[in-house]
Amino acid sequence: MVVEAGNQSVGPAGGQDDGQRADAAGHRPSAGQDPRELFSLAGRVALVTGAGRGIGAAIARMLARAGAEVVLVSRTASELQAVCDEITRFGGRARASVGSVTDRAAMRALIDALPQLDIVVNNAGNNIPEPFVEVSDEHLDELLELNTRSVFTIAQAGVRKMLQHPQRRTRGGVIINISSQMGHVGSPNRTVYCMTKHAVEGLTKAMAVELAPESIRVCSVAPTFVDTPLVRRIIDTPEKEQFVLSSIPAGRLATETDIAAAVLYLASPAASMVTGTSLVVDGGWTAR
Repeated sequence: MVVEAGNQSVGPAGGQDDGQRADAAGHRPSAGQDPRELFSLAGRVALVTGAGRGIGAAIARMLARAGAEVVLVSRTASELQAVCDEITRFGGRARASVGSVTDRAAMRALIDALPQLDIVVNNAGNNIPEPFVEVSDEHLDELLELNTRSVFTIAQAGVRKMLQHPQRRTRGGVIINISSQMGHVGSPNRTVYCMTKHAVEGLTKAMAVELAPESIRVCSVAPTFVDTPLVRRIIDTPEKEQFVLSSIPAGRLATETDIAAAVLYLASPAASMVTGTSLVVDGGWTAR
């Protein structure tokens, strides 16, 4: 099921050819370039998974405000439609595709059918906190499938689509995997989550090395606990909240905007020399 919103379909933007667009928004910033151009995504198409709410919706809105056409992927049509409507109201362009990122055939077909793709944000994921000795095969398989295998599948399909563009090496491309601070450290009751996020960090580095000659950058964003309804369900007692806040030197949870802004930077020409690294947005958690 596909729900579309916005005033243009996803695809090459009119008014400039590829060379002009690369100069204006593109691959390599120049000395004295207007900062607004450095963070402009005009003429770019971005796919964001888990975009119906929370961090994914914030990322989609941020990229759309920077000028990108956005393809939103999630399982709930009503949530996607609400985000698309909001983007349309401020003049952005969006298309929503309802489906599960774990449906590999559907995700490959969706990406292959896009006329153009420049940015992929692998945001969909989940956590099931529980003691190591109590992890069931069902929970293990669920998190491996969602947090790791779907990230690989969507990144692979996205890169294949990017490589079809005849000016890709000039135009550039970006894969951004939303990881976690738990992809850099360990934590009790999060063995599977830490395992999957460490895998994402390794995938990010290996992809970056392999794809750099094609001018496709690959980075991760590794948030701390973000103030979302999902996190509030996890830190649902004063003791749990105090444990989390005491571990963040900044003394607060991250906001959705903190994460979306990090994604915008990595997706933009301002980060044209940044690849193979993790932008850790954790208020100092992993610095200890």
